[in-house]
Amino acid sequence: MSIDPDASAHGAQDGSAHDAEVARPRDSRRDPGQVRENLQRWLATKVTAPVVENVHLPETTGMSSETLLFDARWDGTDHPLVARVAPADTTVPVFPAYDLEGQARVMRAVGEHSTVPVPRVHWYEPDPAPLGAPFFVMTRVAGRVPPDVMPYNFGSWVTEADDAERAAMQDACVDVLARIHDVAPVAAGLGPAGTVTDAVRAHLDRQRSYYEWTTRTGGPRSPLVERALAWLDARCPDDRSPAVLCWGDARIGNILFDGFRPVAVLDWELATLGAREMDLAWMTFLHRFFEDIAAAAGLPGLPGFLRLDDVARAYAQRTGHVPRDLHFYTVHAALQHAIIMLRIHTRAVHFGQAQPPGDPDDAIMHRAALEAMLDDTDRQGAAP
Repeated sequence: MSIDPDASAHGAQDGSAHDAEVARPRDSRRDPGQVRENLQRWLATKVTAPVVENVHLPETTGMSSETLLFDARWDGTDHPLVARVAPADTTVPVFPAYDLEGQARVMRAVGEHSTVPVPRVHWYEPDPAPLGAPFFVMTRVAGRVPPDVMPYNFGSWVTEADDAERAAMQDACVDVLARIHDVAPVAAGLGPAGTVTDAVRAHLDRQRSYYEWTTRTGGPRSPLVERALAWLDARCPDDRSPAVLCWGDARIGNILFDGFRPVAVLDWELATLGAREMDLAWMTFLHRFFEDIAAAAGLPGLPGFLRLDDVARAYAQRTGHVPRDLHFYTVHAALQHAIIMLRIHTRAVHFGQAQPPGDPDDAIMHRAALEAMLDDTDRQGAAP
C-alpha cells in the first residue's frame, strides 16, 4: 500500500510523504541475536541443517507488516530472504487485520499463473511462537525502486532518466497490470468472481468499515471522507462484466526495477476483486499525489509521466479493454488514500510526532484535490 511498500525488504527505499515518515517508530523491539536463533530453530523444521546469518531491519521500513531481512544457507546454497511479520497491537497498526496467509497465496498464484515477476514465497507460518506473530518468508530480490522519501519526482534516478526511458518504464508498468488482471481470481483464492459492480460495491463497504474502525481506535471523524463515500455510493458504475484480480496497491513504488525493467512486484496485502480501472486509477493518482507535493514545493516534478489518459490508452492497446468511468475510479483512489492518511496521522499523534489538527480533514494531504473532484471542478479521467 502507499504507506507500506515492502520494497525496502529487497534492498531499496520505501516510505510515503511526511506524515507517513514521522508515524514510523524508529526503534525495533527485537533483539537480532534472539531473532536469529528463533529463525534458525524454525527453519530447521523446513530444511536440513540451516544456518541463519545477518538478521537485520531495513534502513527504512513500512508501517504495516514488519520486515526482517536475513540470509540463510542450506543444502550448500545461499538464500537471501525476507520475513513479513504481522504487526503487534502496540504499534497502532495501519489496518485492522493482516491476512498474511492470503498475501502469500495471491503471490504464489500470480507467480504460478502469469509471467508477472513476484518473489518466491517459501513458507507461511501461522504459529506466532517463532517471531511473536504470524509471518511468511520470501526470496529477497535485488533491484531499485522509485523512492517515496523524498518522492521520486523530487529528484531521483527516475527524474534523471530521459523521456524514452520513462516511457519504457511506464509501458512496462501497464504491462504488469494487464498480466495481473489476466490471473483467474479463483487461482488466487478470491473467486469465483461476480460482476465488477458487485465487487466495487463490496470494496466500498470495506472502505467504510475501515474508516469506522479508524474512528473507534483513536482517529477523528472526517466530513470529507464521509462526503466522498456518499458520492461514490451514488455513482457506482453499472458494469456487469466479470471482476478481475486487482493488485490493490498498484504503484511504481512497489515495483523493483533492473534498469527500467520490472523484476519484482511487491506488497499484495490490498489484493482484491474489482475493476481493472481500480489499479489504473490508483497508479496514476498516487503519481498525481506526488506531483501536487512537488508543485507545492516549487519543483518541476514529472508532469509528462503516468498521466491517466496515457496509461488508459496504453492499457487499451495492450489488452483491448478500453478503460471507462475513470473519474469515478480516481475519486475512489483518492478516498481510499484519504482514509489511510487519516490513520497514518492518528498513528503519528499517538507516538507524539504530530499534533491533532483543528480540522480533521487537514490531516488529508490531498484534501484540496479530493474536494475539487467532489465539487466537479476537477474531472480528471472524465469522458469528454
